[in-house]
Amino acid sequence: MEPAPESDRSAVVRRKWRRIRTGAYYLTGFAVGVPLIAFWIAYLLLDVRSPQDVLASRGKTVTLKYADGSELLRIVPPEGDRRFVPFDRIPGKLRDAIVATEDPTFWANSGFDPTGVGRAFLTGVGGGSGITQQYIKKSTGDEDSTLSRKMQELVLATKITQEQSKEQIFESYVNIISFGRNTFGPAAAMNAFFGRPLDNSITWSEAAFLAGMIQSPSVHDPAVSGDEHAAKRWRYVRDKLIERGYLKNADGMAYPGAEIKPPAETRVSLNYDQYHLKQRVLAELEPAGFSLSRLQQGNLTVQTTLDPASQTAAHDALSERLKGEPAEFRGALVAVDPANGAVRAYDGGANGVRDYAATGHPLGSAFYPFTAAAGLRNGMSLDERVAAPREIQYLGEKFDYPPKCPQPCTLRSALTSGADTPFITVSKKVGVDEVSEAARAAGIPDEVEGTPTMREQDGATIGSGIVVGRYPMRPLDVAGAYATYAANGMRSPVHLVDKVLDRSGQVVWQHENQPVSAVPEQVAQDVTSVLRTTLPDGRAAALRTGESERGNSRDNQDAWAVGYTPQLATAVWLGSDDDRKLLDADGKKVTGSSVPADVWRSFMTRR
Repeated sequence: MEPAPESDRSAVVRRKWRRIRTGAYYLTGFAVGVPLIAFWIAYLLLDVRSPQDVLASRGKTVTLKYADGSELLRIVPPEGDRRFVPFDRIPGKLRDAIVATEDPTFWANSGFDPTGVGRAFLTGVGGGSGITQQYIKKSTGDEDSTLSRKMQELVLATKITQEQSKEQIFESYVNIISFGRNTFGPAAAMNAFFGRPLDNSITWSEAAFLAGMIQSPSVHDPAVSGDEHAAKRWRYVRDKLIERGYLKNADGMAYPGAEIKPPAETRVSLNYDQYHLKQRVLAELEPAGFSLSRLQQGNLTVQTTLDPASQTAAHDALSERLKGEPAEFRGALVAVDPANGAVRAYDGGANGVRDYAATGHPLGSAFYPFTAAAGLRNGMSLDERVAAPREIQYLGEKFDYPPKCPQPCTLRSALTSGADTPFITVSKKVGVDEVSEAARAAGIPDEVEGTPTMREQDGATIGSGIVVGRYPMRPLDVAGAYATYAANGMRSPVHLVDKVLDRSGQVVWQHENQPVSAVPEQVAQDVTSVLRTTLPDGRAAALRTGESERGNSRDNQDAWAVGYTPQLATAVWLGSDDDRKLLDADGKKVTGSSVPADVWRSFMTRR
């Protein structure tokens, strides 16, 4: 058999290669087309939450500020300190450092860097996830390393890039990621590591450090791995900034180890004083429609009425005077601006979980100015003589007090001498309803959290306890009521919150002061004239001290000092958790004119 001609053999080879090429085309088309079709189907079916929705669903840190705008405290959600920063307030140096390190093609890519993704698929390492992909991971909470999850990540990254601007994506990304030390977002991170606010004063060195934390926050913190490791990571970011053209050289840049604060210095934790303030602020905002949840979701800021110098003075006055006294002593101080009811200082006690400034305590003889005001409102005068017997009976109760003023004595003498029974006489004359009304007019509320303040537990009966100050009253309310006398009878609602601001600084709610003429001006001036005293610095003031006794004994269980200047009304309470008799470190009976008055004068002199 003759061999096939050369031309026939060539034709066979060509046909084989044609079939191979055709098969290769089909395989290539299949290999390329199927993923593209799958990508397109996934693109149509998968939905990506908007960054706005994602950020809105995360609890954010609520900042409470003093009246002057300085920071008072932060209410941090359980998952960590998160403070939203809009794109235009993220310093350019920090933006550049993050992009240079995490995703150099971010501003131009379609949601991911194909080169980086390809390298990651082939080698399993090497920067497969850029900024948009990282955002997808964090926003969905799905960080599995499976192929299907990676494919879904690419689809969503592409889709969100079509729907959102790069600025929106970067803003969302930088506010959702952790920088370590239980912080989320650059503002919380700047405070945690450098102890100051995030603004354009940030240096390139600080920006490089923060950008370096993103990759592995728990590892790159120098407090965890040491400065040598952290400096190595910092140098990596610095070199990327130079390599990618953000910096020409590293002149002037040095690892900021000396500026990095230890975690204990910037950790967000509340002491008892701050916890009490937080609770009072939240309690005040709740009726206005601002729950803690709403404050956190809105990343809102609360500006209080507190004055930082007055707050410090209150703490110092209490702590210094109580130092060396029995450990069982508990104290509270509240100072109110008579002009508008704004609380300028609030100390509910630093040595217990109870807020003693917002807890009711029997006011004792410090209640008597209200009884005197009731008499004055009903036609009595300060110079009117009233019976002052040692024993007197009223509303089914027999009262027995040692005489402290002539029998009979004037209302003025009764107030200045510390006598008790003359005020029972006044109560008998005008009636307990009038006494209760005089206190209410000044600012003592009818009830606090459902509990009556000047009535028996049935909420209807005014018992004999009102005439000797036996009903519990809060220092917060007492300071506000005395402030009414300081304001010549004009009563302003006592409040701790001035306004609520959104994250752009716009006011979304503000307290509206609406003073009312609650006490006749002459009555208020008469009360002030009788309580007149002089502060150690020579300023005129008004002061009333008082005590509440334990049962039928002569032992004091509560001691008060309450007084005012035209600018500030302050109530100081001293007592204990178990209503024990108050004896000082020398074993002497504590009265309102001793320890509480010392605290009051110390505070008022500092203000």
